[in-house]
Amino acid sequence: MRTKLLVLLLLCALPGYGVAMLWLRDGSWWPAAVYALMCVVTVLLYWHDKRRAKGEGQRTPEKILHAAELLGGWPGALVAQQAFRHKTRKVSYQAVFWCIVALHELFWIDRLVLGGNFLSRHFY
Repeated sequence: MRTKLLVLLLLCALPGYGVAMLWLRDGSWWPAAVYALMCVVTVLLYWHDKRRAKGEGQRTPEKILHAAELLGGWPGALVAQQAFRHKTRKVSYQAVFWCIVALHELFWIDRLVLGGNFLSRHFY
């Protein structure tokens, strides 16, 4: 359990620092609000899907879960996966999830370390 918590904290360190710098330096509070809101939404989506997986009813499509993760809810997804023991063994799901986490980390590495030059040079 300690290892999983350490991994979560390490993965959240870069985005957390980036969001804090945007807020303190530029007064841009909305990235922090988006991350927080999407984490809560994502945990609720996972909770709902887990309940439906145990019982009957319409499940939450994986593309909706991944969209919530991509929009900033991946830390909440990581917590929900462990708390609800949900979507942790499906390899195809985990592959997409970790690609989303990597994209967020790449964005913040580019923004904070490379000054936004890598992504702007290759994708704009």
